[in-house]
Amino acid sequence: MKLKFMINFNQHKIALNKDGFSIVEKCFNENELNKITGFIKENNFNFSERQLLKRYPKLQEIIFENDNFRKLFNTICDEGYFLSKAIYFNKHSKSNWFVSYHQDLSISVKNKIETKDYHSWTNKSGQLGVIPPLYILENSYTFRIHLDKTDETNGVLKVISKSHKKGIVRVDNNFEALKEGEEVICNIDKGGVMLMKPMLLHSSQKSISEKDRRVIHLEFCNQEIPMEWLEKKCLS
Repeated sequence: MKLKFMINFNQHKIALNKDGFSIVEKCFNENELNKITGFIKENNFNFSERQLLKRYPKLQEIIFENDNFRKLFNTICDEGYFLSKAIYFNKHSKSNWFVSYHQDLSISVKNKIETKDYHSWTNKSGQLGVIPPLYILENSYTFRIHLDKTDETNGVLKVISKSHKKGIVRVDNNFEALKEGEEVICNIDKGGVMLMKPMLLHSSQKSISEKDRRVIHLEFCNQEIPMEWLEKKCLS
């Protein structure tokens, strides 16, 4: 499937809710990207950094200095939305992994409180995760800021269009992605932003390139939870 790119942010919101994803080309210019990548180098980021904006609040300021990104955020998310998770990762030949088709179901929380409809608790290096009720995920949006060009050589995302409307999809030995819908390869130029619904089925291959594939992954939600969000940050 050939992707059509749009500059009208309202059209991106329509596409995001309809297809589960949309791509905003050249949201960040070269100077803005240099500020972000310069900050990353100054702080010696590893190939993966979690709780990103909680640990590096200055980076939030740099990202939201961008008028295009702020307008995009305000178009997609109303004033009730807050940051719920922030991750940086870099996929290249020295930090490489294959990711099979999955949905982003787990949220990061402060406290373990056994509550109806919250299940599948995890504890990764002291960071608690849990799968919340569907309405939490349905009211969440992901913004992936691409600091490098992403294509089939360095682990581009593949998605199943409209799969975010299927609820939680069981991915096991009998799972066949193409039976779930149309597969789309999401090539993205440097400075682009990919918008996603967390329940969209997506995957990525290993990188076969020596080049970086750096992404800042930001999740936003407008729902409160009993166990409190670990990384909640209001943006106003």
